[in-house]
Amino acid sequence: MTNSEKTGTDALPRQVYVTATLSGRKHTHVIFAPDAAARAQIAAVLGLLNLPQLRLEGQITPEGRRDLAFRGTLTARVVQACVISLAPVTTALAEDVQRRYLTELALPDAEEAEVPDDDSVEAMPLEIDAAQIAIEALTLALPQYPRAKGAVLQETAFAAPGLEPLRDQDLRPFAGLAALVRKDGPTE
Repeated sequence: MTNSEKTGTDALPRQVYVTATLSGRKHTHVIFAPDAAARAQIAAVLGLLNLPQLRLEGQITPEGRRDLAFRGTLTARVVQACVISLAPVTTALAEDVQRRYLTELALPDAEEAEVPDDDSVEAMPLEIDAAQIAIEALTLALPQYPRAKGAVLQETAFAAPGLEPLRDQDLRPFAGLAALVRKDGPTE
């Protein structure tokens, strides 16, 4: 059973599959391909300049008697600001997405716990939101430091009038040691 809904103007799109209604024997085909308005909402939340394409396609399949798995592919085209020049940088993404939903997942009781080796495992939810899966996978796949072709980070130096500006080479922790070694010469 699929339910696409938006609540409020700031809400992200949703495409919900109620886990209690999913077949325990057959897979459920999932396609999440939001329209331009929904992609604009997602782009705004993620700080993107534009999100011309976003599609998640896959299957929710039963695993064992009571568990479920989602396996699919996220494809997207994103436009981000270059970290140097702020020029638009377009990136095409294609990521495999996997989630496993277990009915008897033992959650740690301690305040501090180790991160499990398999980060695709979650406790069985009441509903699986394909939009949330897509947005999470997109967030993880985004380039952290998009750089426009030919963009080069150049050194800039500022100082008050009459003062020598502090430069990058002045901040190297061992630069002073090298100068001392050259000045005094090696001691034996």
